[in-house]
Parts: sequence; structure tokens; C-alpha cells
Amino acid sequence: MSRCSLIPLLGASLVLAGAGPPPASDLERRTRDLLDTLKAQSTAHAKDLATGREIAVRADVPVNTVSVIKIPVMILAFRDADAGRLKLDERYLITPEAQRRGTGVLQTFAVGLNPTCRDLITQMIITSDNTATDILIEKLGLERVNQMLESLGYKETRLRMTIGQLFRGVWEQLDPKYASLSDREVFARGFPEDPGAQARYFIYVAESSKWFGRTTARETSRLLEQLQKGELASKASTEEMVEILQEQLYFSRLPQRIRFRVKIGHKTGDWPPIIGNDVGILYSDRGPIVISVFTNQNRGSFFDLEAAIGKIAEDVLDAWGGRKE
Repeated sequence: MSRCSLIPLLGASLVLAGAGPPPASDLERRTRDLLDTLKAQSTAHAKDLATGREIAVRADVPVNTVSVIKIPVMILAFRDADAGRLKLDERYLITPEAQRRGTGVLQTFAVGLNPTCRDLITQMIITSDNTATDILIEKLGLERVNQMLESLGYKETRLRMTIGQLFRGVWEQLDPKYASLSDREVFARGFPEDPGAQARYFIYVAESSKWFGRTTARETSRLLEQLQKGELASKASTEEMVEILQEQLYFSRLPQRIRFRVKIGHKTGDWPPIIGNDVGILYSDRGPIVISVFTNQNRGSFFDLEAAIGKIAEDVLDAWGGRKE
């Protein structure tokens, strides 16, 4: 685990008192139209940091973050490193009890692996590793993540539970008797695969009390902006977090159409085919652009969902970062 960044989408037009909100830009209308083609609950926010221009589509509606909430975990880890509370080169022994299903590679190795805390942070972001995530939440403290967010003025963005609790809830939804399963037992069982499992997943991730994390597109963009501007950690830690985000291994959403045009630092959040989120920073020649797109409760094509997010990123870059030749 090593480097990361976040940013919010804001509006740039001045409005006379009593004149009402500014008219939507062409870019904002195109973004809304793209999202409205999806059979999903969708929100978006983007901000051009060089000019202050922004677009917002349902940007203040709370959403299920899934793994996007791992960004604040990373930020707290580096803040703790700056304060001397956490040693990034300290090693952690991965035990059977620490393993988690879902995304990430650490679950595929034999137990006994001994990565550094920096390695754990990096894997939590670039492969969205769930084993690394719960190790870090335990080391840092779940409530301390939320205390940091509250101290920074975030009202909607919160880490709600551990990955172990999230996946135990999947089994508990099948039968309340599974509430007593240990994290290791949940890992050993994997995920329910009975005929009703997919329908239950759809209901499960829609229930806000079961969300791994909660945020809005605007707040996530603001967090990315603060990260990019170096307002959340030391210069060295900020640079390392940004670099980690730029090492992201998933390219099917925001980078889909622009990854060979600009550098992108971003973090996905997934529960396919129900949820597909992506947030990040586009490093255009004209300056950084932060962008946050969330799609929850998808009932349509996941391919179309990812394609729409990719097209939104391309439109934003064309409008604010300069068109490709």
C-alpha cells in the first residue's frame, strides 16, 4: 500500500441574488443524459481545478460507496505515518483469520505472507484488496477514520463496517443463524450460490444500513481535491498517495477511453453487476480535474454502465482538458 488522491466537483458560475441556479452547461447536460440512459441510480460530480468550473448531477444524493471508501482509510494511514503513529515499513503477518474474499490478491497466497503496511495500503487501492483493507481498519480504528472525516467537515462520507461484517451480513440475510460465523468461517464458505442469491444481493446492497461506506459524489470530489492540493497530509505522503492511485489496475470505467491520453489516479468500487463506481483525478495538460461517478442498483447491462462512465470521463477531458488531435 503506498499512494492515493481524491477531489470534488463544484460550480463556477456567479449568480445574482434571487436569480436562481445557473443554467446547466452542455457538458452537464451530456453527463446527465448519459447517466439517465442507465437502468441504475446514478450520480456524478466533476471539477476543473484550474478554473473552478464544475458539473453536478444528483451530486448530493447519498450513495453506497463499496470500495471507494477505502480512500479515506489510505488517507488516515498516511496521516498517522506523518504523525509517527504508524510505520509504513512495519511488516504484518497474514493469518488465516485475516483473509477476506472478494477483490484482491492477498487471499490467493499461502498464509504467512509478511507484507509491509505500505504494501497493504497499495494493494487496498490498486487491486481493492479486502484482506489488506480489514487489516488496516483494525490497525487504524474504524471510528478514527470517521472522526477524521468529521473533523474535515464531511457530513455524508463515512466508513460503516469492516469487510468481514459486510460479507457476514450476506450469509445472515440467507439465515439469521449465520450471524455467529467468524470471519474465518465466512472466508471458508465464500458467497451463497443458491438460486435466490442474486436477488438477495440486490436487496442487500440497497439497504443503507448494510452499506460498506456512504458518501455523495460532491463530497468525494472535494476529498480528491483536498488530496491533490496537499491539504490532507505532508508533501511526501501526498505524492505517495497520488502515485498509488495512478497505479490502479482496473481500467474499464473512467480510463476506458482516455488512459493513453492522460495520467489518471482513481479508485473503483464494485458489486457487479449491481454497483459500478469510479472516482479519480485526470491530469490534463491544463491542470488536474477531479471526477466522481457512482452507479448503484443497476438493473441493466454492466457493459453499458462501464461504457457510460468511460464516455463521461472522455467528455469531461475534451471539454476542460483539451480535445485530442
